[in-house]
Amino acid sequence: MKSESTAVRLQRLARPDARVLGVYNSGLSADAVREKYGVEHVAKLASNENPLGASPQVTRALIAEASGSAIYPDSASRAVRQKIASATGVGLEQVVMGNGSEEILQMLCTAFLNPGDRVVTLIPSFGLHEIFPRMMGAEITMVGVDAQRQFDVAAWEQALSTPVKLVIFSNPSNPVGCMLNREGFQRIIDAAPQDCVLVIDEAYYEYCESDLDYPDSLRVLAQQTRPWIVLRTLSKAYGLAGLRIGYGLASDVELVNLLDRVRTPFNINRSAQAAALAALEDKAHVAASMEFVSQQRAIISATLREKGYEVVPSHANFVFFDCQRPSVELAEQLLTYGVIVKPWREPGYARWIRVSVGSEHDNQLFLRSLELISMQANAQEAE
Repeated sequence: MKSESTAVRLQRLARPDARVLGVYNSGLSADAVREKYGVEHVAKLASNENPLGASPQVTRALIAEASGSAIYPDSASRAVRQKIASATGVGLEQVVMGNGSEEILQMLCTAFLNPGDRVVTLIPSFGLHEIFPRMMGAEITMVGVDAQRQFDVAAWEQALSTPVKLVIFSNPSNPVGCMLNREGFQRIIDAAPQDCVLVIDEAYYEYCESDLDYPDSLRVLAQQTRPWIVLRTLSKAYGLAGLRIGYGLASDVELVNLLDRVRTPFNINRSAQAAALAALEDKAHVAASMEFVSQQRAIISATLREKGYEVVPSHANFVFFDCQRPSVELAEQLLTYGVIVKPWREPGYARWIRVSVGSEHDNQLFLRSLELISMQANAQEAE
């Protein structure tokens, strides 16, 4: 009898949910693009990184921390949690740390979801809002945006009218960039069943916090009797994407205790903790990053609209636009110019691209490359 192959054996042994799980598209590295396309400069505009980088204080903190590499980090990340608690006004025991906020998403799904449990989230959405629940065998209800590419609050109220275990949405939305205002936020919270966990992903919080219509989620949620958690990150506004550090602000200590039971004990390394403490100190650098992104985002959005593209008004550090053709094809062409963007692949959005706000040079390279590709396509059609 012929023995089964390793691949067949692995498929047989694996959990059914893992066998069919989607793979998160983390994008191409600059080195991979240089090697494949032979370009010198790469504009990495697919991952929503801070074009100004991290605060100079972070570099100094990392140098000072280098000598401690042989020593395990503080498993509780107490100093960082204390700083976050002081800045946000929540108790120290309400703060949970993650290797990026996506690890906290994974911990939430591991701690709360059983096969068949229902999760309600956005579409289009950050891929892990769907992948992690499916990993646990959950059933997903995806709530789309409306015709103006804004939160469809009425659709959310309808989706939440039946039992659900986890409610997950980002505000502002990734990849669309739309912002749920205070009224809409309150309506969705009020519509959620009492017996569920509310997960508000505020990865792009800093880009909206000065907007008078942006909801104060912590104030609103503090009035709730149901459990909740607000997720934030130091990857975007603080420029620490390479060090992987995010945090959650939870309704109570018991929720944090549950997440601690399913997290790895040393999930935040020493360098990340030192960098976080330094980054959180430099509020001027964050303010400068917000101002730069706001100016460059307006330029990108206006230029795209002038060229006839549909562009969603963005409240984050990226722009979402309809490229009027299969986005995967256009993204591949942009790579030949050394420009990395993120073509969206979810059903109904195969013509949409998310482009991060980068340096002024990289933003102009993207716009020039897009124009050249468009001119070439028009010339071919005219032949």
